[in-house]
Amino acid sequence: MLLPLAMIIAGLVLLVWSADRFVEGASAVAFYAGMSPLLIGMVIVGFGTSAPEMTVSVIAAVQGNPGLALGNAYGSNIANIALILGVVALIAPVTVHSQVIRKELPVLVGVTLFAFWQLRDGALTRWDAVFLLVVFLGVMGWTIYQGLSSKSDELGQEISEELQTHPMTLFKALFGLVVGLLLLIASSRMLVWGAVSIAQSLGVSDLIIGLTIVAVGTSLPELASSIIAVRKGESDIAIGNVIGSNLFNTTAVVGLAGVIEPMNIPAEILIRDWPMTALLTAVLFVMGYSRQGEGRISRIEGALLLMAFSGYTGYLMYQILEA
Repeated sequence: MLLPLAMIIAGLVLLVWSADRFVEGASAVAFYAGMSPLLIGMVIVGFGTSAPEMTVSVIAAVQGNPGLALGNAYGSNIANIALILGVVALIAPVTVHSQVIRKELPVLVGVTLFAFWQLRDGALTRWDAVFLLVVFLGVMGWTIYQGLSSKSDELGQEISEELQTHPMTLFKALFGLVVGLLLLIASSRMLVWGAVSIAQSLGVSDLIIGLTIVAVGTSLPELASSIIAVRKGESDIAIGNVIGSNLFNTTAVVGLAGVIEPMNIPAEILIRDWPMTALLTAVLFVMGYSRQGEGRISRIEGALLLMAFSGYTGYLMYQILEA
């Protein structure tokens, strides 16, 4: 038990560090390539922060643990909204200035509903997974179109300030991109091995471990970057991270895992985990449109989100102890 636990801790630390290097390097390379700051924020930062979820889920599926991959994706979605936005809103109320981000909220709701339509029969076939990847490509295309057609947006301004504040040479950016990616893969293998070993030792399903330890761990890069962003007053980056990550998790992460290893969907996903994801997504949508001209998550609302996350995680931990 001690070795798997040590592998999880070491894997998580390395995962957080490598994910940060990967996103920073990718953003700088994209900037050197002439990509606009708004597109970098929407595509590279928004989706790139889900690199840990993607690598962990793909490796879990390759090794024959699809439950871990599925739990990681949906658990991360829950943690992104309830834990990350809850924490950052307690630090400072989160205000949504970006009109582009507000346009992404209905897309996230639609993708969440589409995911239920696919999972409702209790199986994720390879064709289901392919359709998820097609939806992801459609979302990516729409995101790029929005970034190209929106000449001025608060998110783009915040990303531009970040790139100018932390300049990086092209060599350093490429080095960070490559090293970050390699270490993401290595740390993900460590994390998956440790998580599967602990699940087997405790006699609980890979799904539960994926929803708890692995999901929170792979969400740590989003948590760290969102806290830094909101402390700088860049709340659009914080909420953009969450929306982009959840879109990526629901479509690309689950889709890639399903293409590699089609899976049966545990009943708990449909009666416990997807409803929690859908409820939090609906709450985020309401908060994003709750004020005239801009959305806002107050400290009280942040505390309520954290309470929801604590209750959900506490219930999962109870199930682990009862196993």
